[in-house]
Amino acid sequence: MKIATEDNTTCRQGQPHQEWRQALRTEMLARRAALQAEEHRFLSAQIVAHLAANFSPPSAAVVGFCWPIRQEPDIRAALLHWRHLGIQAALPVVVAPQAPLQFRAWSPDTPMIADVHGIPTSAAGDWLTPQVLLLPLNAFDAAGYRLGYGGGYFDRTLAALSPKPLCIGVGFEINRVDNIRPLAHDQKMDCIVTENGFLALTGTANR
Repeated sequence: MKIATEDNTTCRQGQPHQEWRQALRTEMLARRAALQAEEHRFLSAQIVAHLAANFSPPSAAVVGFCWPIRQEPDIRAALLHWRHLGIQAALPVVVAPQAPLQFRAWSPDTPMIADVHGIPTSAAGDWLTPQVLLLPLNAFDAAGYRLGYGGGYFDRTLAALSPKPLCIGVGFEINRVDNIRPLAHDQKMDCIVTENGFLALTGTANR
């Protein structure tokens, strides 16, 4: 199997890299979809526990997160825990095609709407700049690279934000792979948390 470095490179048996990624994405989503509701709740609760035990956002920080869809880990309990410590949670908003995401404040009583992709997000509220981002992982590797849904929203957002926020990937162990085979534009996570624990990958993990 060749390691891909550009969109037009090949992976296994001459398969184009983007086709390989889409096949991996499909497989990883199917693994997550197969989780039973009770198991999903249990694994999500373990992830929340690891977040609470191993990471404390800076005082008054803005923490961006994604509303859980398609059987992603549900980490809203961690956001509620941190809110009591003074942080502000925020949800991403798609403002234009091919543009970086923006973030609106979120709390349990925030009115919600569906964005252009049908994902719940804040209907109103202040625009905020996150210092911490919790990003769902459709697939991930030990180096800290993630596979999203293919739209590139978070790669564009992380490239645009300055200073770059601390990025914590959130996923299930069933979606761990040996190598995402990252491309030049892929952004690396600072930390990864799964039901098995919290792993800091860079020296910025405790900032």
